[in-house]
Amino acid sequence: MSRKIPWIAAGGLAAALTACPARTPSPPPAAPPIRVPPGCEKNQAGEYHHTENAAFRYLGEDDGGTLTLTLARTRQGAETNTDGGTAVSIVLNRTPEGFVGETRSTTFTTGGMQCPVRFPTQAMVCDDKGLTLRTIASTSIDEDCRPASSGPKPVWKEQRLLRGAPDAGAPDAGVPDAGTAPVPTTAGDGGTPAR
Repeated sequence: MSRKIPWIAAGGLAAALTACPARTPSPPPAAPPIRVPPGCEKNQAGEYHHTENAAFRYLGEDDGGTLTLTLARTRQGAETNTDGGTAVSIVLNRTPEGFVGETRSTTFTTGGMQCPVRFPTQAMVCDDKGLTLRTIASTSIDEDCRPASSGPKPVWKEQRLLRGAPDAGAPDAGVPDAGTAPVPTTAGDGGTPAR
């Protein structure tokens, strides 16, 4: 009879374990909250123009998480076309670190090599009148499209984009010089402005 007791005890223990409710797995940690400037949580889709040069117009698309502003330059009496054949876009994401992203563009080295460039960008203000963005205004690249080892350090600048089309009489300031463009520009090797 002593041999039957362990089997009975083991059977009772197995029955007790299978009768216990399953442990509920702990929920995954909650995602950190999105922290953006007041008003930036709203949909920012629409048409914009730059306050310093109304010829710089942007079309904004917003899916609730990402805002993409695509640049279209307009001249008086001319159709809208992209910036000199190179696409310029600003892509901002709503994150726990802010409404941040980058400006994407293309520039050319002094030797004529085409280089894709990215500038850190963030939204500082979103209001009924428009957006204020903080971005790098210029930087230096070498002939291999890498950041130049010499030349000026990147400079941050605030840019203001207003909602809607500019007034009909707004002058076209033409093509701005490097470093003063309403969108980030790059300088070529050694700080020589790219054209």
